[in-house]
Amino acid sequence: MDKILIRGLKIRAIVGILPWERKIPQTLLLDVDLTTDIRAAAASEDISKTVDYSAVAERLTVFIQESRFQLIETLAERCAGLILEEFGVPEVRLLVSKPEAVPATDTVCIEISRSRNA
Repeated sequence: MDKILIRGLKIRAIVGILPWERKIPQTLLLDVDLTTDIRAAAASEDISKTVDYSAVAERLTVFIQESRFQLIETLAERCAGLILEEFGVPEVRLLVSKPEAVPATDTVCIEISRSRNA
């Protein structure tokens, strides 16, 4: 199976459990791996035969900006479900990074993999 990879999608959103996190948007970084078969799209040069990665990025951006999750674990789970349901991929891997989560670290991340069969 092939993969379409989205790297470093930056989204500003309200996420967190601390009082200041409930008021001030923070930058989240997403890496998304979409498992799919690209052969039909490659043969025909028809975007409708593949996953439109621009549409995925836009949908995730809108969804996350409108959300107010407390945990990035919840955010990751809901994003994975959204991708599986709306874009029909058999499997998705999602890495959500929250660079402002812990002082003296580059970032804190949650990584999940979900499939339509699980």
